[in-house]
Amino acid sequence: MAENGVVDNGDTARAGPPPPAKHLPVKYTKIFINNEWHESVSGRKFATFNPASGEKICDVEEGDKPDVDKAVEAARAAFQQGSPWRCLDTSSRGRLLCKWADLIERDRHILATLETLDTGKPFLQSFAIDLEGCIRTLRYYAGWADKIQGKSIPVDGNFVTFTRHEPIGVCGQITPWNFPLLMFVWKVAPALCCGNTVVIKPSEHTPLTALYMGALIKEVPFPPGVVNIIPGYGPTAGAAIACHKDIDKVAFTGSTEVGKSIMEAASKSNLKRVTLELGGKNPFVVFADSDLDLAVDCASQGAFFNQGQCCTAAARIFVEEPVYKEFVRRSVERVKRRVVGNPLDPKTEQGPQINQEQLNKILSLIESGKREGARLECGGCVFGDVGHYIQPTVFSEVTDSMRIAKEEIFGPVQVIMKFKSTEEVIRRANNSEFGLTAGVFTKNLDKAMTVSSSLQSGTVWINCYNALHVQAPFGGFKMSGSGREMGEYGLNEYTEVKTVTIKLSQKC
Repeated sequence: MAENGVVDNGDTARAGPPPPAKHLPVKYTKIFINNEWHESVSGRKFATFNPASGEKICDVEEGDKPDVDKAVEAARAAFQQGSPWRCLDTSSRGRLLCKWADLIERDRHILATLETLDTGKPFLQSFAIDLEGCIRTLRYYAGWADKIQGKSIPVDGNFVTFTRHEPIGVCGQITPWNFPLLMFVWKVAPALCCGNTVVIKPSEHTPLTALYMGALIKEVPFPPGVVNIIPGYGPTAGAAIACHKDIDKVAFTGSTEVGKSIMEAASKSNLKRVTLELGGKNPFVVFADSDLDLAVDCASQGAFFNQGQCCTAAARIFVEEPVYKEFVRRSVERVKRRVVGNPLDPKTEQGPQINQEQLNKILSLIESGKREGARLECGGCVFGDVGHYIQPTVFSEVTDSMRIAKEEIFGPVQVIMKFKSTEEVIRRANNSEFGLTAGVFTKNLDKAMTVSSSLQSGTVWINCYNALHVQAPFGGFKMSGSGREMGEYGLNEYTEVKTVTIKLSQKC
């Protein structure tokens, strides 16, 4: 991805994607285990809804603990020594990942439409950003499959010592509803690259593209049991994954509250390894010497991208006092031009929130901002009378003690605060339990390096925002999580390091 999360996708991005399908049948709604489709053991199903209309899309099989047990059994069998998966050459694993990327590219139009129907995100984003991210991630990790190496270590005495990086085993993975397809690939690609097997649970709000992936995984084909997909609810299927004693590692993206419960369950079961990518209340610092047009544009994109439903959202915008009023004025102008509407319309920039519960939470926080004395510059209300839409909202004159400055809103709300000095803004930016991302805008290189070095964040963007790349690690400080995804660092989360020492008869 390039700056502001916009994909450099060659001619396709410049020309624009084909229009979304108006009538798209949903083919895959069952549980995927051992490369086969199954009904749930309980016989229960759950509905998934289109947030743009509130209408039901279809019913999906509801996985629970017995289904997770079956999936883990399949994944464990696929991981056994001598299995087709374990006997595969590392370069062959890479070729399978490349073939998977090719199939996604072939079905890109279908997947983008399905993702938009299930999440409400604009079709252009699904097609040009999320799908492109999936394809690039798979091809990147395909290239790593035969390059995971250990080291030769000089030791005292007549010994030869070296390390091996071996797969962990069965990996349980739980993905969120805001980027269901992209997070599916972010989780599965490095796990398979290292030779693990997977049991993955997509969010109950957005299961459809994950299940479509099952069909592609079978078509590649990956050996049976290598990837197993269990749609279901967090407190049942998700909890079964977190506490399962035959799962060796769990990876989760979602709220900090749920992340804590997963870490607790992992420690009480078998001390399985845990990777968590959790919440954020990310500072976005604008100095008076910055390119103000650039800063306004990046701040707007950072706050409103994906309907504000991003852990990386520019949630606390700190603007230096001399340019504060002008920054607010330009931001409001920018937001008032934002196109809210049908996510299948290519002109739409902002679609609906994921569901009524999320919409109510955002409205409650907006009301708290009004009560606590923030100035509502624009928006603040429901948009339209169909679907879960909120007007893009801007608050100014916000103070650090207000709820909208402390709590993760996860909606299209821009919070703008002022500061006077570098020391002040560093202290205030770090005064949060979160530490996921941050942005710094200034033309002064010394200032940029000083502030970026001082911010307690896993990622700091300078004069850009949401500039995510598959080659670069992503993760948080403090309560924003543990471990890293993406890049070479992401491979470390899916391997065990084994030390091998050989005694020699005489010193070389």
